[in-house]
Parts: sequence; C-alpha cells; structure tokens
Amino acid sequence: MTTKILAARVETLLRREKALSSFGTLAFRETSLAVVLDEAARVCAECLGVPFSKICRFRPTEADLLVVAGHGWNDGVVGFAISVADESSPQGLAFTTGQPQLCPNIKEANTYNLPPFYPEHRILSTVDVLDAAKTGPPFGVLEVDSQVADAFDEHDIDFLTGFANILAEAVATSERSDALRRTVARMEELVEEKETLSQELKHRVRNSLHLVYGLLSVEIDSGQETISLAAVRSIALRVMGLAQVFDHLLGIGMSKVINFGDYVSALCENIPQLYGQKNIKLTCRMGLLLVDLDEATALGIIVTELVNNAYLHAFPNNVGEISVELKIESDQATLIIADDGLGFEEVVTKRRGMALMRRLVQQVGGTLTLTSNNPGSTWTINWPATKIVHEIAEGSPTTLGRITPALP
Repeated sequence: MTTKILAARVETLLRREKALSSFGTLAFRETSLAVVLDEAARVCAECLGVPFSKICRFRPTEADLLVVAGHGWNDGVVGFAISVADESSPQGLAFTTGQPQLCPNIKEANTYNLPPFYPEHRILSTVDVLDAAKTGPPFGVLEVDSQVADAFDEHDIDFLTGFANILAEAVATSERSDALRRTVARMEELVEEKETLSQELKHRVRNSLHLVYGLLSVEIDSGQETISLAAVRSIALRVMGLAQVFDHLLGIGMSKVINFGDYVSALCENIPQLYGQKNIKLTCRMGLLLVDLDEATALGIIVTELVNNAYLHAFPNNVGEISVELKIESDQATLIIADDGLGFEEVVTKRRGMALMRRLVQQVGGTLTLTSNNPGSTWTINWPATKIVHEIAEGSPTTLGRITPALP
C-alpha cells in the first residue's frame, strides 16, 4: 500500500471517527427520534461518499421493514417504501440473520425481490447492517446504497456496524424517554381525573349534608316540643359541622388538611341561626391553623356540642355571651370555649353529648378541662402541636384576631 493510499485511508478513518463522536453527542441529547434518524441517514451517506442511505424499522404486526428515515431519495420512499422481513431482500436478510449483508451488484443477485424504487434510483450495490441494542428487540436495519457496483468493502461494513450500534442505543434511549413522558402525562391525566372526581364527590356530599341540615332546620322552625326540638337541634349542629368541612375542602383539591381557624369561624357564623336568640352573642377569635381533616372534624363537633350546651343551659334569661378562641404555642394548640352564664352543672356530664366529646378529645390525643367562673364556665381543649401543621403569617401575632360578629 502506497503512502498516498495509506494517508487517504487514515484520513477517512479519522473523518468517520469524528462523525461517530459528533453523532453520538447529538443522538443522546436530542429528544426527537425523527431528528436522530434523519441525521443518522445523512451522516452515513456522507461518510461513505454515496448518494443514498436509509433506515428501516421492523413492524412486528406486518412482519416487514418500513423506510422511516433516509437521505437522497425521491418523494414516496421515506415513510412509504416497504420490504418483507425475509430473505427476499438484502435488508430482510440482514434482519433475519443478524449478519451484515454486502451486495456488490444487485443486477447479478437474481434471488432478491426488490421494491421498484431500487431500479428507479439506479441502485447497483448495497450494504445492510442490523440496528439492534444490547437488550430488547431489534429496531430494524441501516442501509447505504450506491449507483456504482462494488462500491463497499469490509471497512465500510465495520464502520456501519459500529454506527448502527450507537444508533440502536440512541433509539432505545429515545423510546424509553418517550415511554416515560407518556407515563408521566398519563399520570397527570389520572391525577386530574381523580381531582375532578374528588371535587364532584365533595360537591355531592356537601349538597346532601346541606339538604339534611335544611330539613332539620325546617323541623326546628315547626315548633316541636322542647325535648324533641333539642334533639333535632343537636343533630342539626353535627350535620352542619360536617357540611362545613366539605365547604372548606372545596377549592383545596386533594389536600388532607383544612384551615381550622376558618372552619370554626364558619361554624360560629351559622350556629346562632339555629337558636334565634338575638341577645346571646357568639364571638370567635381564631388563628391561622392547618389541621388534619379527621382532627378538624372531631374538634368541630366538640365546638358545636359545647356551644350548644351554652345556648341551652347557660342563659335562662336568653342574655349573655359565648366566646370561642384558638391559641397556638410552639408545641401546643389550645381551644377555649367560654360563656358568662350560670355555670356548668355536673349532672350534664351524664348526657350522651359529653361522653361523645370526651371520646373525640381522646381521638386527637388531647385533654378536656372545665373551669367554673363566677359567672360562667370555660372549657379548654389542649392537643399536641406535633399532630398538626400550623402556619402563622410572617410578622403576624399567633392570634390573627378574626372575630365573627354576633348576629343582630
């Protein structure tokens, strides 16, 4: 081999090595598989100095090879041309055997049944190599084509084989990325669907609870006996408490916590409507506190029970004041329900409502204490802040000072 021929061979090898490196960088960075395949076809044709190259993708259902990318072909080849994945064509033979196929002269290879675009482009010689990653099914076949007979040698086969290996791994990476993106997109759709269903469920439950509450309110206004009226009112209070939970859930999506301060404030706004006592004022001073949904429900029932007891028993002359206040310290949350009425009678502790309250307090891991005032009484519920999530606005005091005004 002369020095000139050797220098040309070295130059060719260096050019191909650089092309492999550049293509590998692009292939593993580019997110579009179509761009990767088109670039692969262009680089192969240019590196081998031929006018045509193409990449065929195997389609298992049809058992054929579809041209999905190419360089130099007329319209109607890329995306349309098909070869059967068997020994009737060089690319089919390369795919079925897994071995490179060199065809020096198509006109002399009488065993092949080639698509019409080969003679239309005056193709005489081809090289086909399998495009397959280390794992998974083969992608297809990489082929270069020349209008000159005996255009390729073993060096060309070696280059195309190495190039096809890089291309196959890039294709596998792209397909995994596409699968991941589709999975993420589907997960986002499912989350959105779940959110929609959740909101619909909340609407339905809330509307049902408000309907029951409305029916109970009608029963209260109908003038039942005192004992029956108290029982209906007690049930109405509990239904209202649950309805307010769903009122606050609407608009916060799939969250498992609600703003306890706003929730109790809403309860305090609605409770006086069940009694119609204009001279009994109910005030509410709440801080901003996010509480677990189950705890909020339990504590809300406790508030309604204690306020109900005050309305029923603390003010024989229907004049007085009830206050509900929330205090938050570093490791403790404290809820205080107080009134300036006659004071709490111990006999009331035997009522079913008191037993329910004590169970609910235990459920949140808290304590319930009663302090007799002169006049009035104060109930204090303490529960550990480790079981809650509280967020106080920056620069604001712990108690934000939201007061629910008494109804006229």
